[in-house]
Amino acid sequence: MYSEKVMDHFSNPRNVGEIENASGMGTVGNAKCGDIMRMYLDIDEDTKIIKDCKFKTFGCGAAVATSSMATELVKGKTIYEALEVTNKAVMEALDGLPPVKVHCSVLAEEAIHAALWDYAKKNNIQIDGLKEPKADIGDEE
Repeated sequence: MYSEKVMDHFSNPRNVGEIENASGMGTVGNAKCGDIMRMYLDIDEDTKIIKDCKFKTFGCGAAVATSSMATELVKGKTIYEALEVTNKAVMEALDGLPPVKVHCSVLAEEAIHAALWDYAKKNNIQIDGLKEPKADIGDEE
């Protein structure tokens, strides 16, 4: 059974869409379940604060809900604060997920990290604590 917050973020997802000329964009996926998440970040160059965050997700309701909540959690944060947003934080903000859907929150965390990695690569900077994403799915754009 899903929490009211999961159902709300699934039925009324926040921040859906793309950001043209995004500061960072990351795509992650889970081959087992077929979920694919793409996250876009608009980062202020001076303050390193995430001004905007959008997502596009192909997947189940939990994948949409975790993507939506992840964008809410990183907006207004610095890149280092965003790096600290874990799958656990996403699940807690949604009042939990069924055990079989925990992987969706992991994808949301990985999408944030992939977008931050792209930002770091584009700007030739290193973000302490950020590791290279396992695989770049969908980089063909």
